[in-house]
Amino acid sequence: MVSVGRKKMDIREFEKIVVNSEAISLNSQSLNMVRGSYDFLKVFSKGKLIYGINTGFGPMAQYRIDDADLRQLQYNLVRSHCSGMGKLLSPVHTRAMMLARLNTLLLGYSGIHEDAVQLLAALINNEAYPCIYSHGGVGASGDLVQLAHLALGMIGEGEFVFKGKISPAKKVYKELQLEPLEIHIREGLSILNGTSAMTGIGGINVIMAHRLVIWSTLMSLILNEITEAYSDSFSQELNNVKLHAGQQTIATWMRALGKGSKLLRKRHEHLYEQQITEEVINDKVQEYYSLRCVPQILGPVLDSVLNAREVVENELNSVNDNPVVDHKNENIFHGGNFHGDYIALEMDKLKLVVTKLSMLAERQLNFVLNPHLNQKLPAFANAGKLGLNFGLQGMQYPATSTVAENQALSTSLYIHSIPNNNDNQDIVSMGCNAAIMCSQVIENAYEVLAVELVAIAQAIDILDISGQLSVAGKWMHSSTRKLFPYFKEDFAPSQKMQAVKKWLMETDIEAHFQKQLNAATSDAK
Repeated sequence: MVSVGRKKMDIREFEKIVVNSEAISLNSQSLNMVRGSYDFLKVFSKGKLIYGINTGFGPMAQYRIDDADLRQLQYNLVRSHCSGMGKLLSPVHTRAMMLARLNTLLLGYSGIHEDAVQLLAALINNEAYPCIYSHGGVGASGDLVQLAHLALGMIGEGEFVFKGKISPAKKVYKELQLEPLEIHIREGLSILNGTSAMTGIGGINVIMAHRLVIWSTLMSLILNEITEAYSDSFSQELNNVKLHAGQQTIATWMRALGKGSKLLRKRHEHLYEQQITEEVINDKVQEYYSLRCVPQILGPVLDSVLNAREVVENELNSVNDNPVVDHKNENIFHGGNFHGDYIALEMDKLKLVVTKLSMLAERQLNFVLNPHLNQKLPAFANAGKLGLNFGLQGMQYPATSTVAENQALSTSLYIHSIPNNNDNQDIVSMGCNAAIMCSQVIENAYEVLAVELVAIAQAIDILDISGQLSVAGKWMHSSTRKLFPYFKEDFAPSQKMQAVKKWLMETDIEAHFQKQLNAATSDAK
């Protein structure tokens, strides 16, 4: 069980709870902060005009609300903003969003009753997820629509995704023997007004993008093995004179993953220590960029992922609603901590670099399938009868078309602000849209890598070099062959390709090679 609250939550702890479905408990000191904030607000708000307590919302904040209507005001806010459309968020995205909201509420600056955080934790632990829709949020005033659907579920209305099906909220509460949230002062606004949807989805995006970088590094390394490339392109000497941390890390990973390889060549042994007299050299002196420039291409991708991780972690641990109820200084501050520009920008940058990663994978795939380029393999890595059989010819199409989709999806949401809310929200972040679109680009990239991996495995078997691969290469080859066997005769490969994609997405490749990668990175420093 993971204790939530008090200490800063990092992406690893976030992953344990969201991806690995570990249960949570609430830190007692954080609960004391929540109680203190609520108790202060209860006293401080009497006789004062405070936004979201006794005023309307947004451009209707000029209207004072009678004391008799204050609780109804909160219920009206929640219900009126449950206007989401589009597809339902996946359970993992909803769980991430719920955890992100819980973590910021536990900071104790929202003036909510303790019941709200206790209920949210119980719903997370019981894997009961309110139905939340992908379309609706503009990412300023927070993810209002998505969080409104969360609040609707918390007050016992709407529907839940529970035990694999959609069920009415009342039925879920009855089965779990839980009581819905009762509004006390401002629980409606406190739950709605924040960046937790974009932040939660952004956290998942960071995790899955980081895995993508490691997968792509490993596949790039194996392709260098298949071509018996010179290893100096990822040598320490070459890459350490380029002063970018990401590039140096990718090169370090390639050296670590390449250990045990009998295929990689040392340039000095073949070109420096023996005299070359031929005027035309058949053996390539330098590989194509998609093999030789991997550290320089994936380095910026890794740097961008790590920067996005830092921003997501900061937002995850920030107070991001409005107003801020500061019981320590006995004051309430109004502003715009709900504005999602930090996350929106990082999600745009993240999908951009993931698209570039998918472009690299597509070019590497084309290298394997084109005999004029690799000069080692039959066309389309076809192990059958050329002309009669087709090898991976049909499998290349989804990789190419998916990369094109990624390129189209990589336009910025961060700069696509559209004023709304009677121009009260006159400049917005579109952060939730950016996070959701980034998620699609990341999943698309896994599809492209799945096709590339099938091609790599086929090439290894055609050349009969599995026994000469690095330890990491042997592991990847044998793992792939459990899902997608070597083939000569044509068959319909779609289901097996989907299985490879699923394996790539669900395998924690970082954990698998963590000791090896960490040791290599530490040695490089």
